[in-house]
Amino acid sequence: NNKQQLSREVHNSIPNQYTINMKLAAACTVAFAASANAFAPANVAGNRATQLNAVKDDFVKLGAAALAGVAIFGATLPAQALTKSELNQLSYLQVKGTGLANRCSEVIGEDTITPKAGQRLGEMCIEPKAWAVEEEIGKGGKTEKKFVNSKVMTRQTYTLEGVEGSLKTEGGNIVFTEEQGIDYAACTVQLPGGERVPFLFTVKELVAKGNGGSFKPGFQMGGDFSVPSYRTGLFLDPKGRGGTTGYDMAVALPGLQSGEEGDAEMFKENNKTFDVGQGRIEMEVNKVNAEESEVGGVFVASQPGDTDMGSKVPKKILTKGIFYAKILD
Repeated sequence: NNKQQLSREVHNSIPNQYTINMKLAAACTVAFAASANAFAPANVAGNRATQLNAVKDDFVKLGAAALAGVAIFGATLPAQALTKSELNQLSYLQVKGTGLANRCSEVIGEDTITPKAGQRLGEMCIEPKAWAVEEEIGKGGKTEKKFVNSKVMTRQTYTLEGVEGSLKTEGGNIVFTEEQGIDYAACTVQLPGGERVPFLFTVKELVAKGNGGSFKPGFQMGGDFSVPSYRTGLFLDPKGRGGTTGYDMAVALPGLQSGEEGDAEMFKENNKTFDVGQGRIEMEVNKVNAEESEVGGVFVASQPGDTDMGSKVPKKILTKGIFYAKILD
């Protein structure tokens, strides 16, 4: 009898497997629900403060377990846009790995800002959202050029940030002249057939002329900009040829470069050039916050792609996305 009583006491003191499984399932459910709520986009402007606190608390408290739960269910990290003031409240560790560093800040408001003399347009962020490449498509014995949607292959480092320049008024219209900032980013997109097209996304030396003297919803400005070569003179191709260094011919193919015609067949590949193209961008403002001196909107840009340092004809790249900027004193 004593043995049977002792056996029952030991059995009752150890939780059964069903109870353990239920507790684990409940804990996982709570963690997954908390992570999903923290990463869910806010639909109402009044919930922005709650949303920001949820994001901050998520990174501080949930940690790796919650992030693992998000990965299991295929959810993405919180890449939704925040306002500049909200973004400034986040620490480096709270932004790291979320994709927020590649996002332009959101602007709330539909005010009007009239730039004063001496003011500048700064902290400009230009974020592409979609890419298309011009291709010749054959159909019914005819070929025509069309823009084909492409997929970006570059990691989240393709957004331009900190672009700054002067503002002036000519004939009652705003003119923005780009002067400095992280105004270029090397990108690569892939066509549906698998071909990859590299290009240098940029707005260098942009001079954008507006259609009015104030930033307000509906204000438009656009202009031309320079597109430097995707590669510089120090780049060496697979055969060791470069623009300012390396071989001046393909050492492994001397027979093709030593006849009467010289290297005519491989002239473009042997003689590297630093090509500078020209692009154009059109921007439209749809949000203005006068209190924070912020403007935001959308853009469409067209520019040439990589020429492989002069050896091939560049493809035309069409980029669409959003931008953010701030009027500085």
